[in-house]
Amino acid sequence: MANKTKNFVLYTILVIVGAFMLFPVLWVVSSSFKPSTELFSWPPTMIPNSLTFDHYISAFENANFGQYLFNTVVVTVVATIITLFINTMAGYALAKYRFKGSTLILVLFLSTLMIPLEALMIPMFIVLKNLGLYNTLWGIIIPPAATPTGVFLVRQYAMSLPDEMIEAAKIDGAGEWKIFVRLIIPLIKPILATLTIFSIMWRWQDYIWPLIAISDTRLYTLELALANFIGEYSVDWGPLLAMAVLTMVPLITVFLVFQRFFIQGIMMSGMKD
Repeated sequence: MANKTKNFVLYTILVIVGAFMLFPVLWVVSSSFKPSTELFSWPPTMIPNSLTFDHYISAFENANFGQYLFNTVVVTVVATIITLFINTMAGYALAKYRFKGSTLILVLFLSTLMIPLEALMIPMFIVLKNLGLYNTLWGIIIPPAATPTGVFLVRQYAMSLPDEMIEAAKIDGAGEWKIFVRLIIPLIKPILATLTIFSIMWRWQDYIWPLIAISDTRLYTLELALANFIGEYSVDWGPLLAMAVLTMVPLITVFLVFQRFFIQGIMMSGMKD
């Protein structure tokens, strides 16, 4: 009986906290379907009195939302593929290969986590400019592709794989590349799913680096475009809310699809060692 009471209180608190956290999101979604005259009406309404899709139509027709969405999808997908490729190979090598300087390389990787991003902006921009990538989508994609967090997560997960399994594959005649592709990749799917979610979130929501690397408004990502809606003297709230809702949908979808792998990957990589 005591446990039932305790669980009831716990669930009640969780429901209240969950509703409190979801309220701003639901408010934005609801307001994006309200006519402009109802956005600031008093008393405010949670459910629109009259439903309208004018703000969504305006976002596509007048705010060039389709172009910004295309730029963001290209940056997110390509950057995530490069991030997975680089971080998986680096993390696996640091977990399973012992070579001279491997510990030093790992320490250098982890030490970069302690350097503030702001301190790296100027040298990254100088390198970007010298490579001729300024004001291109590649300039947003390439510099942040290799992340110490991703290397660390893959390494921690790969450490849990038994060395005997890799040795047995070598005895059976499998080469290093075949072992990596056919044996290791399928076994580390949970952490790859976790890294995929992280990478998509990082790239989709990134604002500072695209702001530095891009000056052409035709190459803007959604985050830059959203900020562009906020003027010095006025804010076009209707299309801004509609674009904010459309920006959230892909992230929520990705998380719902990969959430099982996400939880499993975090548990395996964060709690071991």
